[in-house]
Amino acid sequence: MHHNTIPQNIMVRGAHVNNLKHIDVDIPLHQLVAVTGRSGSGKSSLAMGVLYAEGMRRYVSALSTYTRRRLGQTSRAAVDTIEHIPSAIALRQRPVVPGIRSTVGTTTEALNVIRLMFSRLGSPRCPNGHQIPPTLDIAHSMDRPNDGESHMGEIICPECGVHFQAYSAEDFAFNSAGACPTCGGTGQAKTLATNRLIPDPTKTIREGAVASWRLPGRNFMHIVAEQIGINIDTPFQDLPPEQQNMVWHGPRKKYAINIPSKTGKIFHMDNAQFENAFNAVEDSMATTTNERAIARLNRFYEFGTCPTCHGTRFKPALLTQQLAGKNIAEVSDLTLTELHDFIPQVYTWLPADMQDLAHDIISELDQIMRSLDELGLGYLTLARAGASLSTGELQRIQLSRTLRTKTTGVLYVLDEPSIGLHPANVQGLIDVMRSLVTQGNSVVVVDHDTAIIEAADTVLEIGPGAGASGGHLINQGTPATVAAASSSLIGPFLNGTAQLVVRPTATATTQPATKRFGLTVTDRFNLHNVHADFPVNQFSVVSGFSGAGKSTLVFDALVPALTATKHHPAPSFVRDLQRGGLRRVVAIDATPVGKNIRSTVATYTNVLDNLRALFASQPEAQRRGYTASNFSYNVKAGACPTCGGTGVISLDIQYLPDMQQTCPTCGGRRFNPDVLTVRWQGNTIADLLDLSVDDAMTTLADIPAIAKTLQTLHDMGLGYLHLGESTPTLSGGEAQRLKLTAHMGRSQKGTLFVFDEPSVGLHPLDVQVLLGVFQRLLDQGGTVLAIEHDLDVLANADYILDLGPGGGSEGGHIVASGTPAQVAASHKGHTSHYLAAHRQHFGVQ
Repeated sequence: MHHNTIPQNIMVRGAHVNNLKHIDVDIPLHQLVAVTGRSGSGKSSLAMGVLYAEGMRRYVSALSTYTRRRLGQTSRAAVDTIEHIPSAIALRQRPVVPGIRSTVGTTTEALNVIRLMFSRLGSPRCPNGHQIPPTLDIAHSMDRPNDGESHMGEIICPECGVHFQAYSAEDFAFNSAGACPTCGGTGQAKTLATNRLIPDPTKTIREGAVASWRLPGRNFMHIVAEQIGINIDTPFQDLPPEQQNMVWHGPRKKYAINIPSKTGKIFHMDNAQFENAFNAVEDSMATTTNERAIARLNRFYEFGTCPTCHGTRFKPALLTQQLAGKNIAEVSDLTLTELHDFIPQVYTWLPADMQDLAHDIISELDQIMRSLDELGLGYLTLARAGASLSTGELQRIQLSRTLRTKTTGVLYVLDEPSIGLHPANVQGLIDVMRSLVTQGNSVVVVDHDTAIIEAADTVLEIGPGAGASGGHLINQGTPATVAAASSSLIGPFLNGTAQLVVRPTATATTQPATKRFGLTVTDRFNLHNVHADFPVNQFSVVSGFSGAGKSTLVFDALVPALTATKHHPAPSFVRDLQRGGLRRVVAIDATPVGKNIRSTVATYTNVLDNLRALFASQPEAQRRGYTASNFSYNVKAGACPTCGGTGVISLDIQYLPDMQQTCPTCGGRRFNPDVLTVRWQGNTIADLLDLSVDDAMTTLADIPAIAKTLQTLHDMGLGYLHLGESTPTLSGGEAQRLKLTAHMGRSQKGTLFVFDEPSVGLHPLDVQVLLGVFQRLLDQGGTVLAIEHDLDVLANADYILDLGPGGGSEGGHIVASGTPAQVAASHKGHTSHYLAAHRQHFGVQ
């Protein structure tokens, strides 16, 4: 018997989730443990499928019997035994995208504290316009019970003696009482755009200058206009102002008109109502419910900032309340860094007897801001819309909330937290993970970032390959031990012996000869008059800090400008567009493929359609009268009746996310059992969908249409995926490569491919596969542009444009640009410093 009875390890025996090969592993507790391995090797299966799933299940089974009974069906992880596992908290690679009402302030809960500060510490304005200084009395009146008798929040103005109701913390919530009445607290409103109502003022009204008069039922409006006395045969821009004004704003009056028809007959209308250019759209909108008609009318609207609250989301009356000379909208517009500097001003502004109260309230805000700042998010403003945040930003906000709860004895499982982080911010993330361990927790992190792997206490390497050829524990030990192991795949990247540059990159001498494409962004977020251009038929990377303006430049400006049409004009903040001969843009981002659980690798590609045709042509299928639709689990005829073809049933539990369980009828195979009596070469259609792409390549080699798709999937490094695998569960990097498969193998001249962090979720060896895919696109005449932080990708670029130097108001400038060698030698900005060190580590001159 050990003297030390405190367990030191989580003991996992016989784990066989997904492709894990019954592995036995001891995972040290109270350490930072990094799990590495190629994409699809089984590292997420170990972290999420074993550790998190089992830690969560043990936590749930400690709940009351009633809850446990309803959870009775939650299946254990596929593992023989697992001992000493603490409750687990997981931070997923892909947090849910926030809704339109969510902001950084609401997600981080900082706004809750700020609302308290305004109601308790603020300076209210009385109805007669006197600004009342903050006092303890005002603060106390807010704490009275809200029972209608104790006069909660009632204040008497010292200047004029008027009694009035001051604003409470609830009043300042733009998701309820404090919402701007025009936009309902979303900050966005639809306004009719004059340039869309009259797109071409050089036309006459008879030629159709007023686009909204061409709507159904408005085609006689030009005759009414003529009757009023508007000249309909002079270009609109040359009409006298009062006639133009009549078209824009004329009153709804009825006129008698004569309408000539094509046949020469004349129709008389006694009271044709005149509708001005605005009314024509508004009236149509008011009477139509047809989706397509609404979409057509929406073209006349601009979705822009709400004119009442100017995008602040707050009811304008709330802005009379002040805190150290600022209203709540102004405070929400500060970046977290600026907010940090503003707080001392609040203390100075408040009277002495309010300092303690202020300290109580503000210390909570300090905590929220500290953890966000450590994770490199100081550039965000509280007012920033949640939906505009990147995956990495969302994940780190989630992490900062977890940090504030100051847990101990918990197992944190982090899935690629380095997504979207510049190497300079990775150190902050490592410090955060370390502080979790110091607080007495255990942290398991799945990541490929060599800096994170080197910072771990223990490294587990899963492999050697992906899919069926993975699932073994190949190495375990300190980073130094693993780096030195001859079997290690990550080792060469840790010790610098791997080959860094794996494609023929442009040099300073070959670069200038090429055509370029680019634009100027006049004014958008933190970009002001930034001109950027890139070489055609080469691989360019936009790099820089989180929040430096990379997505704004590429996805808000460049992509919309290159794809602009008459109905979707280029953004107003874009100038001097250089096309460089580019005709089409394929923007490939990391959003999940397919909206729902029914989308699989087979349905996303042409594989399922071809398999259905193949099975429908089998003699047994014809004998039973089956058609291709019987072989789809998305159609009633082919789907398992219990789960409706999804392969899982959902259990709804109070207080917890829905638990998914494999369907007991079909065992997760999705098909109606009768359909599975039809076989081709001894296989049912479900058997074939269970195969990985690589295994299917041999089985289905004789069916050319399928074989070609499988070959492409294999070349993209996705050979380990199963054909029946649900696509919304794929990692961001897998999703991007799957979307690319549809574009491979044809001439790409004039096509620009745009990627958003394509290296996400990729082992350095898989990054090399990805660079090979980019090279194929370039060889076919294409042009590739990526937003990227990964230093291996940067080192392999032809051209780098580095934005910065920091994020938010600290960013928005081009810090360095040129070939990787030029950027590394420039000594300007953070990227240059990290790239130079990285090249040196691998001995690149």
